[in-house]
Amino acid sequence: MAESIETEERGIRFTIEEVAGAVGDFGTIFPIMLGVAIVCPDVNVSHFFLFLAAWFIIAGLYYRLPIPIEPMKAIGAVVIAGGLSHGEIVASGLIVGAIFLIIGFIGGMNWIGDRIPKSVIRGVQAGLALILLRTSLGYIVSDVLVAAISIGIILVFFIVSQRTRIPDISALLVLIIGLAAGIATQGMPPFRLMPLPALILPALPDFAAATWDLALPQIPLTITNAILATSLLTYDLFPKKGVDPDRLSRTIGAMNLISTPLGGFPMCHGAGGLAAMYRFGARTGGANIVAGILVLTFAVVFAPPEVLTLIPFGVFGALLVFVALELGKHSAKTESYLVTAVIAVLTLTVGLTVAFIVGMTLAYALKRWEKTGAPGVDGP
Repeated sequence: MAESIETEERGIRFTIEEVAGAVGDFGTIFPIMLGVAIVCPDVNVSHFFLFLAAWFIIAGLYYRLPIPIEPMKAIGAVVIAGGLSHGEIVASGLIVGAIFLIIGFIGGMNWIGDRIPKSVIRGVQAGLALILLRTSLGYIVSDVLVAAISIGIILVFFIVSQRTRIPDISALLVLIIGLAAGIATQGMPPFRLMPLPALILPALPDFAAATWDLALPQIPLTITNAILATSLLTYDLFPKKGVDPDRLSRTIGAMNLISTPLGGFPMCHGAGGLAAMYRFGARTGGANIVAGILVLTFAVVFAPPEVLTLIPFGVFGALLVFVALELGKHSAKTESYLVTAVIAVLTLTVGLTVAFIVGMTLAYALKRWEKTGAPGVDGP
């Protein structure tokens, strides 16, 4: 905590730590983007990365903190599972963008946040940590040797950085090693320039499908993790520069309304991404700018699917393990371990929407029970 207080007044910096932190969230971003591109042949993944890069840079300049830009995970998961059309993806981005822009401007997110106990938000963080661990195991099992080497590198840098002034650049290093190994075995990817974005207008049936299949599962996740949990984590890590939930809601609304009609994927912030960037050294908006430049390189110079498939899955698995541990550590700062644990388990086994509803019900029931003087109850 002392370190974050000392560094948070320094503004945007470009140090080796910021560069290392810039790639800290890439392990969760790239698989979602690539997975959507594989199942939806009518999308252009280079446009996904173009707008992701642009908003990384904008967020770094606007917040002056390492506020991550991520693809919306619930939308990505549903698309990958169901192979929905590009029109439905665009429609979902317009729907969630309009909702969160309006909520942010009227101050509604603070109102909502005041009515969601912190134990519920911590439960969402814990549930996402478990999901990340489960996902990481899938990557690790499919590529055990590379994952073991990557985990070893991260552990060595973590131990050394704790005892010396040597920065932890493990995330950057394992990504470079993985990419080099892919090029050595598969060759250089083909050179390909990115086509200019074009306006995409969804049909009316796209909006109906997007509302039920994509927007509704995404909204609870965005409220809890991308906005409330992210805001709470900014106050944990940067006490003097914590970000108000309505500001996060407004930027989520703006970037989706602007980007998705031009071919961008629905995007949000995320507590997991913030934990990852912070874990690997990011302390200012400089990390965002570096991340944006790196992602822009993928979008403009290379054909992103070929480039990303060069990186072994074991690298992503190793990064996700430590991201999950960082996120899980913050979830322990809860007011009710019962509520947080129930939400975490249900998120892993049933889904976030059900876990959120059950957790809210349990939290308010415990609060009411506590007010009536029931003995031995850990209130939310």
